[in-house]
Amino acid sequence: MSDFQAKLKTHFAPPHTTPLGRQMLLIGLIGLILDQISKNWILYGLQLPSLGQVKISPIFSFSMVWNKGVSFGFFHSEGIGRWLLTLFSLVVSAFLIDWVRRTNRRILGLGLALVAGGAIGNAIDRIIYGGVVDFLDFSGLGFPWVFNIADAAINIGVALLFIDVFFLNREESKQG
Repeated sequence: MSDFQAKLKTHFAPPHTTPLGRQMLLIGLIGLILDQISKNWILYGLQLPSLGQVKISPIFSFSMVWNKGVSFGFFHSEGIGRWLLTLFSLVVSAFLIDWVRRTNRRILGLGLALVAGGAIGNAIDRIIYGGVVDFLDFSGLGFPWVFNIADAAINIGVALLFIDVFFLNREESKQG
């Protein structure tokens, strides 16, 4: 095999999942499962759509909100917009999952896995219900948005990506 053929094979061969990538994918999958279980319980166990709101404490309630937009209800979309948003979420998630598979950086992999798992969780809602099931309400703390576990995973994932890119990756560059 020539040098050129070896480089082509190395470059275009399907990447193998790293051991860390497997761990991070499992964490993303666990987040996705917890998100879907919690939404199922809210809808069919607690039956929050018929109750509207259940006050748990002065700072926290379960409040039923159908989010037909992106994050926090921005860019409200129905009809074809719902399907375009769902398709976009799934395509981006596929790229993130592929990236997670190959990563050797823990914080990067965790951030990517949480974002992908959360995006898939919310895409499942859009497919099944036509909107995202939001129910975690911390308005007693002055936080005006109602969200879900997938939203929390996405936000934590983005924060971890920020930390990796702007703090950890710079330290590696300085050392390398």
